[in-house]
Amino acid sequence: MSLLWLYDEKTIDWNEMSDLYRLAPLGEKDPQQLKEVYKNSRFKCLVFDGARLVGVGRALADGCDCSYICDVAVHPSHQGTGLGRAIINKLRELSVGHKKIILYAKPGKQGFYQKMGFKKMATAMAIFEDQDYAENIGLIESSSGKPPRAKG
Repeated sequence: MSLLWLYDEKTIDWNEMSDLYRLAPLGEKDPQQLKEVYKNSRFKCLVFDGARLVGVGRALADGCDCSYICDVAVHPSHQGTGLGRAIINKLRELSVGHKKIILYAKPGKQGFYQKMGFKKMATAMAIFEDQDYAENIGLIESSSGKPPRAKG
């Protein structure tokens, strides 16, 4: 598999990227919002197989203290090939020199990231635009302290 790696978003078709996130499946992401978040991210990985976008990821970073790896997605045709791991490793490499590299995982994927050297944080906290949704899918604990509700 011969892949082309790019590290800026200047030539991206934002609708194609939105489709990639939906197919990965990482949910619906508006193309214009993707354009904004990638523009504001210090590090980006965009991976093409021919003309098709098959992998992406980005890191918000301040240049010294913290780099936050997020939105890593791989097209289903390329899942299981090591591409997701390669994107994360490249974002880690680009983030060298930061005091901490942070990532939050899709529920159920924590083991994958632990194998890559990431450790669970005991003090991470979050406020989501849709707190109920975040609780229902297991991203945050319920306000009662009970485990997340089971998906039905």
